[in-house]
Amino acid sequence: MEKNLYIVRGLPGSGKSTFARSIAKSYQIFEADQFFMKKGEYNFDPTKLKEAHNECQVKCAERMRNQFSKIVVANTFTQEWEMEPYFIMAERYNYRTHCVIVENRHGNKNIHNVPDEKISQMTKRFEIKL
Repeated sequence: MEKNLYIVRGLPGSGKSTFARSIAKSYQIFEADQFFMKKGEYNFDPTKLKEAHNECQVKCAERMRNQFSKIVVANTFTQEWEMEPYFIMAERYNYRTHCVIVENRHGNKNIHNVPDEKISQMTKRFEIKL
């Protein structure tokens, strides 16, 4: 059985979650934003961002141990080092890794109200390795 890990990257509002849902079922998709969803409402707490990403990695590793054929992780991943834990997991569990960058060509606004200044900072630090 072929096993694939899709790493979906992009700025807030680019459509990462929408794209992820177009290629996978909800139980196959992991996002740090899921940590902040409580009773259907998004309650972002920047002091818990590291915890959110850790939980995302733990859940992804659990699915890999259970040999799911397709896993999608959709986070901003503006820098290479942010993806490294997933590359290590993929190698350990023999997953083929695909990185997809979702561009905001439709001019969408992010649903989590990330300030324009923060998005500008993220844009400047976005790394692409070809």
